[in-house]
Order: sequence, then structure tokens, then C-alpha cells
Amino acid sequence: MITGFDHLQLAMPAGKEDAMRAFYCNLLGLQEVAKPPELQSRSGFWARAGKLEVHFGIDPNFRPATKAHPGFRVDDLAGLAARLEQAGHLILWDKTLPDVIRFFTADPVGNRLELIAEV
Repeated sequence: MITGFDHLQLAMPAGKEDAMRAFYCNLLGLQEVAKPPELQSRSGFWARAGKLEVHFGIDPNFRPATKAHPGFRVDDLAGLAARLEQAGHLILWDKTLPDVIRFFTADPVGNRLELIAEV
């Protein structure tokens, strides 16, 4: 039986590693972690938020995920929204769920993300 998540994989087109690192590590605050030596020759990178690892891999047939998306919990949602807006990212607040404070945005390659206030 499944007992939890080991990692989440997000795709990107070739040549976008720097933009994705800047977004996920600098703006969102993930920490880049070393890939195992056996995988270091492959492009992409890995990052971590708490116990969750996010692996960023190159997809030669990349198309942004505009419906499927990760939902990340955030301890300062308003602060993150302000940082993202300052950096030019569109923030779409969603009040569909009355007890959930959240917004949607897209990463530099168009993948949809949901950011949810930590309660």
C-alpha cells in the first residue's frame, strides 16, 4: 500500500533550468539538492521543501500542465503572492472553497501551481 509521497516530478523544456531554479528556489524558497551521482549526467535538477522533493526533468515533447498541478502549502501566502506579483507572475486568488485561502499561478514554462495558506 502507498504510505506517502517520495517526490513530485515537474517537466520543463530544454534550456529552462536557470529560469526554473530562479522561480522555485529563489521565489518559492525550495532548496536545491544534489542528484545522485548516477543521475547527474541527466539534465534537470532536484529541490526540496521540507520532506517533499521536487524533481525537474527535461521533456523533449514538453507541453505545460495547465490543469494537473501540485498544491504547495505556504506559511506566508500573502507575502509569497506579493513577491510573485513583483516578479511579474499573474496571481489568481480563488475563493471557491470557503475555508481554504489559496491562489493559482504558473511557473516560467506555464505549469499550473496552487499555493495554499498553511493553517
